[in-house]
Amino acid sequence: MRQWILMAVVTVCCCGPLPAADWPQWGGPGRDCVWHEEGIVDRLPVTGGLLPRLWSVPVSEGYSGPAVADGRVILTDRLADENLERVLCFDAATGSEAWKYQYAAPYTISYPAGPRATPVIHDGRVYTVGAMGHLLTLELATGKLLWQKNFCTDFGTELPTWGMAASPLIDGDHLIALVGGASDSLIVCFDRRSGVEIWRALNDPGVGYCPPVIYHLGGRRQLIIWHPTAVSSLDPETGHVLWEMPWEIKYGLTVPMPRQIGDQLFLTAFYNGPMLLQVEAESARVIWKGSSDSEIETDGLHSIMPTPIVTETNIFGVCSYGQLRCLKTATGERLWETLAATGSGRWWNAFLVPQGDRVFLHNEQGELIIAELTAEGYREHSRALLVEPTRAVQRRMTIWSHPAFAMKSVFARNDKELVRVDLAAK
Repeated sequence: MRQWILMAVVTVCCCGPLPAADWPQWGGPGRDCVWHEEGIVDRLPVTGGLLPRLWSVPVSEGYSGPAVADGRVILTDRLADENLERVLCFDAATGSEAWKYQYAAPYTISYPAGPRATPVIHDGRVYTVGAMGHLLTLELATGKLLWQKNFCTDFGTELPTWGMAASPLIDGDHLIALVGGASDSLIVCFDRRSGVEIWRALNDPGVGYCPPVIYHLGGRRQLIIWHPTAVSSLDPETGHVLWEMPWEIKYGLTVPMPRQIGDQLFLTAFYNGPMLLQVEAESARVIWKGSSDSEIETDGLHSIMPTPIVTETNIFGVCSYGQLRCLKTATGERLWETLAATGSGRWWNAFLVPQGDRVFLHNEQGELIIAELTAEGYREHSRALLVEPTRAVQRRMTIWSHPAFAMKSVFARNDKELVRVDLAAK
């Protein structure tokens, strides 16, 4: 567990000062999926039903998680009957609505249950990507539209099967987004204030779904783009390709964000399984790779959505049919698996967020769990129902939205409500 704390410190040092009380983007303030706050409950306040809420507000359908910063909560959803996507802003303390911005977005994608990408709150602005490829920049205080792009009309993007899902990345004055367009515009860097294009790079008609991330690898900053035909590393300032590792991913299911440990990079795909890379300044090589291309006969970790936890010694993640697994980082050898945190079914899901020396898990049944994950096994401390699962998938009801952990609280949504639950130690 100390390794997770070290990873969090390294990430914060690389990104500059960050408000630990906020969760302003996908993966939190350091984009590392770690909850950095202290003074959090040891056990959940179980009352026999739903966890007690500080507030609950009605929302519509969507897969996107909330972003929390500067006293505001930003969430996107969809009004299916009106073919509208919305950006909603709430007061984080009270849940009262501050503003909303809506726009036409008729869906042509599979699983048309709303936006996928977590918004980004940065420097008084909100950045969102809708399922149909609308990139918006709004004023945080008022919801005023500042600039926008349409990936399909502006870049010739042919939407992937399940729509645009990658949350954009702020890097200094740049906004880096997975666009999926033609003419070397799989990934595009914009001036975050004006929307002017700075650079573009890569081609891949499959587009994919994985959010871009910047890591320090091989002694330099590297922008990692995992897309359906390769893992690519770019210079974040110029878009110049540093290295590429070809890797054909079935159905373009590049979803879990690649995880860094030292100068190594771990990836996991639903069909293709896991891979660990050793990364240099301008090259990468495979340390080990899973031998199974099956979602059923899995030998390592075949995640469909959840981003795994990776330390110097172990990898913890959820496999294709809900198995919470532990692997040896050095070899990929499986040490244990359990269904205790999730359940068993195709595409079964649980999000893993380390906090201190334990992990908060939010499973697709809407439960929040506090547990310890070690090389020896899974030890559960407590669990309670956070939100009701509201979407039918594979003959079960699910919730596939990543919560935000901020202000010593958890913020979570389903297709009917957005809630805040206080988790501060008393």
